[in-house]
Amino acid sequence: MPVVAMIGGGQLARMTHQAAIELGQCLRVLSGGPDEPAAQVSANVVLGSHTDLEALRAAAVGTSALTFDHEHVPTEHLDTLVAEGVNVQPPPQALIYAQDKLAMRRKLAELGAPVPAFAEVTWAGDVETFAAEHGWDIVLKAVRGGYDGRGVWMPADAEEAEAIVAEQLDKGVTLMVEQKVPMRRELSAMVARSPFGQGATWPVVETVQRQGQCAVVIAPAPDLPADLAAQAEQMALRISSALGATGAMAVELFETVDGRLIVNELAMRPHNSGHWTQDGARTSQFEQHLRAVLDYPLGDPAPIAPVTVMANVLGALEAPEMSMDERVHHLFARMPDAKVHLYGKGERKDRKIGHVNIVGGASGSLDDPAYVAAVRERAERAAHWLSHGVWTDGWDPHAGN
Repeated sequence: MPVVAMIGGGQLARMTHQAAIELGQCLRVLSGGPDEPAAQVSANVVLGSHTDLEALRAAAVGTSALTFDHEHVPTEHLDTLVAEGVNVQPPPQALIYAQDKLAMRRKLAELGAPVPAFAEVTWAGDVETFAAEHGWDIVLKAVRGGYDGRGVWMPADAEEAEAIVAEQLDKGVTLMVEQKVPMRRELSAMVARSPFGQGATWPVVETVQRQGQCAVVIAPAPDLPADLAAQAEQMALRISSALGATGAMAVELFETVDGRLIVNELAMRPHNSGHWTQDGARTSQFEQHLRAVLDYPLGDPAPIAPVTVMANVLGALEAPEMSMDERVHHLFARMPDAKVHLYGKGERKDRKIGHVNIVGGASGSLDDPAYVAAVRERAERAAHWLSHGVWTDGWDPHAGN
């Protein structure tokens, strides 16, 4: 059976390893340390940095494909691996658009995809020039490396922008500025594409952000007109094809207040907005990613229920005295249908340590707001319990109520 190497030892690699087991494979993981989530469970681990060419070579030896848990591998190293005969998926010429937000914006604009107005920032005057044309509803972004709300700033005026630009440029951070989108909500269109060119799409989902971090995913997105959902899926497929991307890819979108779609960011790997597929779709994003990078025929991405809601389990300000094992025990006693996915991470504030999926009953309807709200409430209640050891509805597990 083929060996797939995944660069990065985080939770995405851990969950891809689970899918590999079902396919009769063993995922090789390049991990920064033995305690990273994927290194804890994979039997085939190479320890080393994703920035070290020799470590990448060691991970690639004898593999059928090399892929990624994150996008931060230097593309010059990947170009070297490709030249040496390694099957890198997605290829480095595609991955660059998930690494570099400015390159991504320029390429999408060239392709005619809807993006906010944007500009490169080399000094504070670039921001003032941009704001003079577009107004001060702007967003400053680190071109590389930002995620979960980090590397994003929203200055209110020229003075605040100048301070941010000076500080970040002094740190060697490259910056861009873009127009803030008047949005109704955030969406995500997850697709997969194989080197052969086969594509598949999951339903468009709504992602609920808190402090710049994904907290909840509702799949499919409720109250989304069918034509807009189809537009998002087709656009995501066109982008993945035009960029030459392979494997799972998330196209993060803004739905504007006037009903348009704007592309926010790209992720060329399994993504938080696709975790619901583990329990709510016929083919999970992790299995699909493996199928795609190995150029297998893709699996059926259809949902198995009217709605599935994923809620992230985030570390509390202080870890509860109750052990995670006991919290899981109580959750299963109260909510036996909850599907828990824990990452093997230590608990600290706002750290993603797991997620919970709740699959809605087959008799419900996405068009019924009460049904959707009830599924969402259960997912958030379960995730909050695992994070804090406290039930949001005041239920006491020891009182029998």
